[in-house]
Amino acid sequence: MGRADIEKEVTKFQPHIVMTGHSGSTPAHPACLLVLEAARSACPDTLAVYGGVYPTYHAKDILSRHSFVDAIVRGEGEAVALDLVRAVADGAPLDGVKGLSFRSAENEFRENAPALVISDLNLWRVGWELIEDWDLYQCFGLGRAAIVQFSRGCPHRCSYCGQYQFWSKWRYREPKAVAAEIAWLHRQHGVNFVDLADENPTSSKRLWREFLQAMADENVPVRLFATIRATDIVRDADLLALMKKAGMICVLMGIETTDAETLVSIRKGSTVREDQKAVELLREHGILSMLGHIVGFEEERFADYARAIRQVSIYDPDLVNAMYVTPHRWSDWAAENGERKVIQKDHAKWDYRNQLLASRHLSAKAIFWLVKLMELVVHARPRALWRILFHKDRELRAHLRWCFRFSFRVWRAEVTEFVRRPPDERTTLTLAEWFGRARGEAK
Repeated sequence: MGRADIEKEVTKFQPHIVMTGHSGSTPAHPACLLVLEAARSACPDTLAVYGGVYPTYHAKDILSRHSFVDAIVRGEGEAVALDLVRAVADGAPLDGVKGLSFRSAENEFRENAPALVISDLNLWRVGWELIEDWDLYQCFGLGRAAIVQFSRGCPHRCSYCGQYQFWSKWRYREPKAVAAEIAWLHRQHGVNFVDLADENPTSSKRLWREFLQAMADENVPVRLFATIRATDIVRDADLLALMKKAGMICVLMGIETTDAETLVSIRKGSTVREDQKAVELLREHGILSMLGHIVGFEEERFADYARAIRQVSIYDPDLVNAMYVTPHRWSDWAAENGERKVIQKDHAKWDYRNQLLASRHLSAKAIFWLVKLMELVVHARPRALWRILFHKDRELRAHLRWCFRFSFRVWRAEVTEFVRRPPDERTTLTLAEWFGRARGEAK
């Protein structure tokens, strides 16, 4: 929807409150601002509320710069949003809503005490009835799809990731209830594919086993996709047959890097050998493996990229997602690398798919083509092509072809975008300065 369409819908509805947010981070920020600015233009008296990871850590910046944003929900939104609505309905002051930052009547920034994390996720439900057209949500060539959350948070402390800070601690929903919900989505709405939106669903092997068994007992033809640590795949080797039976079709493993020293420096907590073993185990059990590989943790040289391409090829994954390090102001890694130069100043491109930081050793152009080469080499290896054409499992063969078809379209689009609008390497702006300027929404 463009701005005019948003204004039209808001005018039609005449809301007391407009809320927008996102489950991701920085790249959705411009779109959220567009929604709130359009809503305020359409209904000047509406209360404009913004929530999500990015605004949680940039609340003062946003409220100081954007007059059309009235309040920001920090952290988990369910309980705070409900308390906010009750306060507005009762005419009560916003000072009493924990987890809220807002602009007072005197135009002063106010930050209330943090809200407690939700201790029992089972008390909160997803409003599936709000989806009017399920055919708009499709993925993996399987038709209708949904994103479901089994747990929140992560017990690990990887330096580049802020998930453990945002969610505070790992919590979970009752395994059988989640499985029943997925089965209901299939029977009621024809959902055939579910992405588990967990940071670390396998934090508890016992609970993960209960969920997998409950899915197997539901016996619905729903295929699952999840992001799981390679170390947990190795740990849970005895559960992989059950994982396959439960419907798991593909696992994304964020190996992040193939360099052993870098794995230690970013506190990943895994080893090169475990990463490779996880790929082997998944293949043995008929589950596709997708490796998430990130460049830019260090200022790599050409030899580092060549070694990474060779190592990822040795891992022999079914798919690879080659990405760029994307720092968040609240992460330890950003604080440790404040001197790095920022070459991408568009918030919408802080999405792991665009290079943000310069390297002293290679140009942005060289790094871009090396990353594209990695994707091409890994996906066009003889063994990978053989699996696409002749995989013995007909279902997996169809999924691989779907992934390759869409991956190539993305690859081609990213090449075209880079050629048309390459990043600006003339910058002298450091990461520390960028995040400092972000207090005024960095330009």
